[in-house]
This record gives sequence, C-alpha cells and structure tokens, in this order.
Amino acid sequence: MAQESALLNVMTGAARKAARGLVRDFGEVENLQVSRKGPADFVSAADHKAERIVCAELRKARPRYGILSEESGLTEGADTSNRWIVDPLDGTTNFLHGLAHFAISIGLERDAELIAGVIYAPVLDQLFVAEKGQGARLNGNRLRVSARKQMGDALFATGIPFMGVGDHERVLQEVGAVMAVSAGVRRFGTASLDLAYVAAGRFEGFWETGLYPWDMAAGIVLVREAGGYVSEIGGGTEMMKNRNILAANDSLHQPLGRILRSVATQKPQ
Repeated sequence: MAQESALLNVMTGAARKAARGLVRDFGEVENLQVSRKGPADFVSAADHKAERIVCAELRKARPRYGILSEESGLTEGADTSNRWIVDPLDGTTNFLHGLAHFAISIGLERDAELIAGVIYAPVLDQLFVAEKGQGARLNGNRLRVSARKQMGDALFATGIPFMGVGDHERVLQEVGAVMAVSAGVRRFGTASLDLAYVAAGRFEGFWETGLYPWDMAAGIVLVREAGGYVSEIGGGTEMMKNRNILAANDSLHQPLGRILRSVATQKPQ
C-alpha cells in the first residue's frame, strides 16, 4: 500500500472525521432538520455539521489556506495561493432518501491549478485519493481508467437536472444520443462519485452541465491521475468556471464529446 503524503493525510483525516457523523445521521434520516435551497434542492443539518467538521480540520492543519465550500461559500485565506474546495455532502437527495450513494469531496487548488483530491463514500467505505504526479488510488490500490475503446462496449454516467433547473429537453436528447451507441447511461446523483468511478474504470465517461466547483474539483484530479481526460463538453479547459464537464478514458473522450456537441448544434424541430 502506498504511503500517503502529509497533504493527503490532512484531507483524508478531515473526510473520515466528518464521515462518522454522516453515517450516524444516515441511520436516523427521519429525525434530521431539512430545508429547501430551491425547488427540489435540499440542505440538511447533516450537510452543515459535516461542513463544520471538514473545514475545522482543514483550518487546523493549514490555517492560512482559503476555503470554498458549498454551504458557506468562499472564505479568503492569508495564503492566496492555496484554496480548499469542499462539498461536505455530495448527494444530499440520495442521503435524505436512504440511498447510500453519497460522498464527501475535498479538492485543493494551488495557484489556480487543481493538485489534490479526496472523495470518500462513508457507507461504502471507499476512499478515493489523488495528488498531482502521484497517481490515483482507491483504499490504497492504484487506479486506472478503463481500457475499453469502443462506444458499443462503454458505460457512461451523467447528471439529469431536477425540477426547475437546467434544460431538461437538451439533457434527454444527449442521453438518447449516447444510449443509441453505447452499453448504457447511468444517473446516480452524485457527481463526485461519478468522476471517481471514471477514474476507477467503472464508467468509461461522465458528462454534466450546471455543476459547481465543489462538485468536480476533487474528481478532476482523480480522473487525470488515473490516465483519463477532462475538459468542458465544448472542448475548453475552464470546467469549474463554465460549470460543465466531460471526463472519459483516452479512447472515448473525443467520440463522446462529438456526440454531445452534435446534440448542442441541432436545431429545434
């Protein structure tokens, strides 16, 4: 088993500490205080508690770093080169419905470059870690993206927007176009884990629009360090700024991108 760096030890320690509370709360979901951020967009007491724990642990270890977190927004740090990017509970809707497919996601951005990522699925006890130049691992075992080269053999993942958010018709067209030439499309509802699964070779690719930096920061590092390619759907490199992502293995990144871009250029009937 590879030895984790001091940096990854900080990140995994924060994720594991917050995870203990999430696992307890997951067993008593019916007792959680839940509020709405928007139509079909929920936040729970568990989100806030996990965020407090993660951020406190990161600040204790690196007090000068800034933090961008889903629930609290941006907290500037004295060290303007380094910024944590945190989603304390990615997959809140799954969590609140008793589905164990949720995760804590922590990325580190240094001088505007993503250099490390940790994604931890507490109930599954799956810890995905990656650091620039050091590869990606799952529970200590090295990860590599899938070697499948044909669309017909490939399994893809995406996110489908919920009520009141996004262009539902376009997304359904994208899903239909990819379904027609692949082994299938999955929608699991936790973008960070979708990216981790691309890194692990479980999916050949993943795409989604309307994401935020905390949804994808850690996953971008994982996919890259596992040998995959990450871009905007249109081919650009400002995924977090433009809030869309296409991640896939080296053989299928371009074919998947071409299909998705062809949908975008189709004229309405």
